Amino acid sequence: MKAIIKNKAINRLKKIEGQVRGLQKMVESDIYCIDIIHQSLAVKSALSSFEDQILQNHLATHVLHQMKSGKEHNAVKEIVDIYKLSKKK
Repeated sequence: MKAIIKNKAINRLKKIEGQVRGLQKMVESDIYCIDIIHQSLAVKSALSSFEDQILQNHLATHVLHQMKSGKEHNAVKEIVDIYKLSKKK
């Protein structure tokens, strides 16, 4: 994994961890449901951004390497598999 992307990913995960802890406290404190949903949506958005970073890294490193080393079939299969998973959201 590229070092800069790894650092960004770790930082984003730490923020998400804090957001999830905040959600737990909101539920424990009987905060208004709509406010909890807003915070939950923010967590989903942050996770989606995290996934984008990881995918970008994968395409720029692993897939590129597979393409250059003659393993185009593997690279295409991985991309299609990820695409199918993303449609299940």
